[in-house]
Amino acid sequence: MGQKIFRFVWKTFLWFNIISVFFVLLYKFVPVPYTPLMAIRALEQKEAGKEMTCSHDWVDIEYISPNLQKAVIASEDGKFLEHNGFDFDSMQKAFEKNQKGKKIRGGSTISQQTAKNVFLWPGRSYIRKGFEAYFTVLIELLWSKERIMEVYLNSIEMGDGVYGAEAASKHWYHKEARNLSKYEAAGIAVILPNPRKYKPVNSGPYINRRKATITKYIGYVDLTY
Repeated sequence: MGQKIFRFVWKTFLWFNIISVFFVLLYKFVPVPYTPLMAIRALEQKEAGKEMTCSHDWVDIEYISPNLQKAVIASEDGKFLEHNGFDFDSMQKAFEKNQKGKKIRGGSTISQQTAKNVFLWPGRSYIRKGFEAYFTVLIELLWSKERIMEVYLNSIEMGDGVYGAEAASKHWYHKEARNLSKYEAAGIAVILPNPRKYKPVNSGPYINRRKATITKYIGYVDLTY
């Protein structure tokens, strides 16, 4: 019995690694068509009696304004181009503030957020965090930073039923992602922690202050992949 259990666990571990590496390699070259979060949100909309919507238009990174690429770095992960997937300083600061009972955003990098959005489900369990770390290591090893940014900006939630830069640009600003101004890009970047609560347009004082700050910092981001 013990040998059967061991063989089952070993085969499961082996096949999980083979399948996960396969999909990471596949998405190195192929656009991500759908994510687990998109399916979960659609089910949530159905349960709430709402129309199931999913606006998602993949575009290559050359068709996404550098302003938006710089804005998400300035807002979400200032060391994106320097780290290997994890910003341990930010994680430590987040941990220390959490210990004090303060409500803060997590210390996840753009690479971690990409791994979570493309391959996993939302949540805060240690199991999911473990899988997130595993996929983060894989994409950092197998993808370029530019590819991570491309997948990130094409996959993350940017509004209720709105996913990716192109869909968000059309939804919020009625223009293509390549034409976003600095202030418009900052507006999208600032809502990413909670895109179903906040809006980049007709927003309140807090969001407007954040947009102004991010707009200022966009000019200091060196976008050299």
